[in-house]
Amino acid sequence: MTTLQNLMKEIKKLKPIPAVANQLLTVVDNPDSSMEDIANVIQYDPAITASVLKTCNSAFFGLKNPAESIKDAVNMLGTDQVIELVLLKSGAKALSGSQKGYGMEGGDMWKYSVSSAVIAKQVAVKLSLKNKNTIFTSALVKDIGKIILEVHVSDSSKKIKDLVENKGFSFGEAEKKVLGIDHAELGAMIAKMWKFSPRMIKIIRNHHLADEKMIKDKEIAAVYLADCICMMMGQGVGSDGLSYRFKAQAMKQLGFSANDVSMIIAEFGINMQEVEELLNIV
Repeated sequence: MTTLQNLMKEIKKLKPIPAVANQLLTVVDNPDSSMEDIANVIQYDPAITASVLKTCNSAFFGLKNPAESIKDAVNMLGTDQVIELVLLKSGAKALSGSQKGYGMEGGDMWKYSVSSAVIAKQVAVKLSLKNKNTIFTSALVKDIGKIILEVHVSDSSKKIKDLVENKGFSFGEAEKKVLGIDHAELGAMIAKMWKFSPRMIKIIRNHHLADEKMIKDKEIAAVYLADCICMMMGQGVGSDGLSYRFKAQAMKQLGFSANDVSMIIAEFGINMQEVEELLNIV
């Protein structure tokens, strides 16, 4: 069984998501924050600033006049677009590798994570949920625990597969039975070490709704539903993707119908090419 002590050592070696992402979400969650407050947080991180300006001035956005500062970028693209660029840039390095233990090649998890984040935000907007940027970020990084567990899952793949195929376990249940911890629990530990907000830690910890009482939390239910919609579309379906149980009560809790899900998928489909183009730039 994987020891917690060994996992903690591996977590410490993991390159953290830049602090600017956390600082940005804190500012965004404050209803009194201004566009200038948001720009001020970003502009003190030179690497993120350079990347945002490069992306902002690319042909993708087709601006008539190039942005010369983060304040320009915010004014030209709007607060939400710039925040998403920063969050995408912040998560790119951490999530871009292959996760062969989960049946995902290089770039698969990153593309899936972005797709899940985009859909989670669509759900949040449709439901007029507050903290939509926190929901976006939580969905983006919710599977960070897989980066650490990937090797251990690979080493134990036969045991996990046997529990899933022959014993009726979900992948997460099998993961925990064999390894002593699942990727959602480990992801929450990583989020805590990286000083994510309590709200984000809670969403990451419960994004598979292993504790069904968490369905009552609409932010968690929104991220869970986004994950399910991704799998419906075949996005990011690794070795674990078909082994999770869909909890229909999540849709009931959110007041979502099958038609609402179809609309979300249609909206996402329209934007998919743009998302992929943006990923190539970011």
